[in-house]
Amino acid sequence: MTEGKNVPNSSADVPFRSKELRKQSLIQHTGLVGVIDEGTKTIGFSIYTTPDFKEIAAHRVELSVITLQDGWYEQDPMEMMASINKCAEEAIKQLPELGFSASDIATVGITNQRETTIVWDAVTGKPLYNAIVWKDIRTSSTVEQIVAKVQDVNHFKRSTGLPISTYFSALKIRWLKDNVPEVRQACREKRCKAGTVDSWIVWNLTNGALHITDVTNASRTLLMNLETLHWDPVLLKTFAIREEMLPSIRSCSEVFGKITSDRSALRGLTLSGILGNQQASLLGQMCVKPGQTKNTYRSGCFLLCNTGDKPVFSRHGLLTTIAYKLGPQAPTIYALEGSVSVAGHALSWLQQKVRLLPDSRDAEKYAEAVPTSGDVYFVPAFTGLYAPYWRQNARGIIIGLTQFTRKNHIVRAALESICFQTRDILECMHQECGYEINKLHADGKLITNNLLMQLQADTAGLPLFRSQLMDSTAFGAAMCAAQAEGINLCKFEPEKRYYENVHYDTFLPTTTEHERAERYGKWKRAVERSLGWVIKQKKTRTHTEENYRMLSSLPASIFLISSFAMLVHSLSATVKS
Repeated sequence: MTEGKNVPNSSADVPFRSKELRKQSLIQHTGLVGVIDEGTKTIGFSIYTTPDFKEIAAHRVELSVITLQDGWYEQDPMEMMASINKCAEEAIKQLPELGFSASDIATVGITNQRETTIVWDAVTGKPLYNAIVWKDIRTSSTVEQIVAKVQDVNHFKRSTGLPISTYFSALKIRWLKDNVPEVRQACREKRCKAGTVDSWIVWNLTNGALHITDVTNASRTLLMNLETLHWDPVLLKTFAIREEMLPSIRSCSEVFGKITSDRSALRGLTLSGILGNQQASLLGQMCVKPGQTKNTYRSGCFLLCNTGDKPVFSRHGLLTTIAYKLGPQAPTIYALEGSVSVAGHALSWLQQKVRLLPDSRDAEKYAEAVPTSGDVYFVPAFTGLYAPYWRQNARGIIIGLTQFTRKNHIVRAALESICFQTRDILECMHQECGYEINKLHADGKLITNNLLMQLQADTAGLPLFRSQLMDSTAFGAAMCAAQAEGINLCKFEPEKRYYENVHYDTFLPTTTEHERAERYGKWKRAVERSLGWVIKQKKTRTHTEENYRMLSSLPASIFLISSFAMLVHSLSATVKS
């Protein structure tokens, strides 16, 4: 394995700034930027200096997830706001010893988990139900109803870039209307508001003065038209959602208004940036040119490829989404997105379920104990395969075992599975976006694993640039907020190379094209063997215990009628005889 090396201003094509320019810009600009980072598992508040965007203070807390039944995931919207307020308060407490105060914070940005949906009462400001998290699948029957109506899961793809899926907010809002009486009543009385998490945060921080979202979050609802950037009348009618419920759609970077909540330590500060978390990561990785691609390595992976100012519609199940729009008059930049459902989760499975690892963080040490995976391949299709296969009947397999296979080989194969799944999506992106993908940017918790990073470079045959920021989400949101017109703490001009803190470790491929093709071919064969494991049982006429229970519950009247009919038939037969 080659060691990662810091080569910040060569092939990484990342903007940097000379010390002299830094001095000048520090004289020209003063002010701090705060960022609310609301993720699925954690909530944080970070404070950055400008224009060098160095994080000087931060506080983070865990966010609870409520699982009422399998596949249902909820979160408490009130806990979200309490956590945001707590994090902001604790981060601001760190400023005096650094020579700053809360008044030095010039503006605040927001980045958030996407698709997670909240409905609340416009009169009381209280949630009408818990937030339904993006990965919740309770809306499966709602999906079936909509698909039955329009006849095609991709019916709205040309207008939204998305398939009809449990993933997106429109289905969640429709389910809440259909199944929660309080929501239905609030809708009838026209006091129900709905939105993604960013909208809920802004509503609370402004005491209900602002009901807004940005184009990146709106593009994940299955309700916004990608071309007009407005809520689509056809979609609203299809999902029976009134436009008055929804927030107004704004750009990612503009002065939205002031924070007025007495509960927030941010009271009096300006809001000027909103981005969905994966789009914020794309921006934070400086993937600002068409073809530039990033991957966030966590329990799953999120790959986004910048496709420029025109949307690209995938034939292989990738999502078309908005990457960013840095101002009301700025061009809209689009992206293709693909997700790896099981990445770091495969390592957790090896630790918690089959006990091959004492700790998932030891994966690198265990995998490095063997030079290869010994021709073992691990397809972690625990709940089916996603892009580009889209086979829900697939199940996980570990194949290629011999009497010499050790747990180290299986752990290494699990790391390689992350890389192969990433290559699957990269292959699709390359075919469909029309741009040469010549490097891959990486962030997320798993990037501390050097072996994984090298395996990824070797598997994809691309240089991999690991961000030293580890997670560039909050950084991307900070830049977005700071460059808004009217804030002007920095000017987003990546080609002028003045972002000094954007450094990368570089991992270069060490395998030949032949070796990569051979290993990737075997991965494809392993995937083929994982398909078709879920077979629906055919219905038979055999009475099961459930059938008998159903029959025994028939009303007594039916029993009496049937008994009388049998008696009449018996008497008739007697007379004839």
